[in-house]
Amino acid sequence: MTEFEDLARRIPGDRFWPLPVPTVEGAAERRTGVEIEFSGLTEADAAALVAALWGGTVVAEGAHALTVEGGRLGEVKVELDIFLRDKAQSALADRLLDLSREVVPVEIVTAPLTMGDLPEVDRLMDRLDAAGALGSGEGVLLAFGIHLNPEVAARTADFIVPVARAYALVEHWLRASSPPDPMRRLLPFVNPWPRGFVDRIAEEGASWDLPRLRDVYLDLVGTRNHGLDLLPLLTELFPEAVRAALPSGQVKGGRPTWHYRLPETRLGGEHRSIAVEWNRWVLVERVAAEPDLLDRLAFAWAEHRAALTSFRSDWAHDVNRILAEADIWRG
Repeated sequence: MTEFEDLARRIPGDRFWPLPVPTVEGAAERRTGVEIEFSGLTEADAAALVAALWGGTVVAEGAHALTVEGGRLGEVKVELDIFLRDKAQSALADRLLDLSREVVPVEIVTAPLTMGDLPEVDRLMDRLDAAGALGSGEGVLLAFGIHLNPEVAARTADFIVPVARAYALVEHWLRASSPPDPMRRLLPFVNPWPRGFVDRIAEEGASWDLPRLRDVYLDLVGTRNHGLDLLPLLTELFPEAVRAALPSGQVKGGRPTWHYRLPETRLGGEHRSIAVEWNRWVLVERVAAEPDLLDRLAFAWAEHRAALTSFRSDWAHDVNRILAEADIWRG
């Protein structure tokens, strides 16, 4: 067992860790939307599966987009990957999509779910697996993800900046301890944040306000194609500034959530509970909630970058050591 595997196995798959800050502004429970990408099933088949599990009525919104309305977990969308759906505007395009369904992702998008509802996502994953859905690694060209969208606890720098800073500093450990599928690494959709951005947020982030986070992120990151995509949150907070700074195709709807895109859709022989991916996100928020640990990681990053030679793999080992010494596994 590698050192990464030894530490990663402390992240349980049989229970969902609570968020360090469980409520929004100290009031309502934080909710989390979940997006599941897969292939092997049509949109209609997947929507019927959702309705059979959670109830509701399937309503067609278009040739490749359906909604399951009135179910016990709220509205659920089932649709072809939006980029490809927008291209499907002719009989020929539809036929080509039908012929390539094994590699074209279908996506299930849930309503925001409570902590108590998250185990239902595991039930859905089990049904998808049994119905023949395919996830990452089940074919040479298959590279699909699960996106978690936890609601932010507060629209303030005191909450948002430390979480972004924590993710920047532990991202390479997250990747080393549970490596993305090789095809997914080759594609540009879940790139790591650039080192230049990590340098800035590690060194300066402790004093940043939200406009400063916005400006540096838009300047040095500025696309949706990262393991953690801040553009939906920044668009919610600063719609005019984000739209002015980026091409129109990069700007989607804003929402007050993190958009964590790194987790894999693992079905078939690699099927595992979504609790593992959820708990890996909770670990990021736990690091953010401990200022001393966050500062220690930032100081270690500065030392790592000052070395004559430094590699991302070296940094993952440094984070592994620091996390192993920290008491962040409780729960």
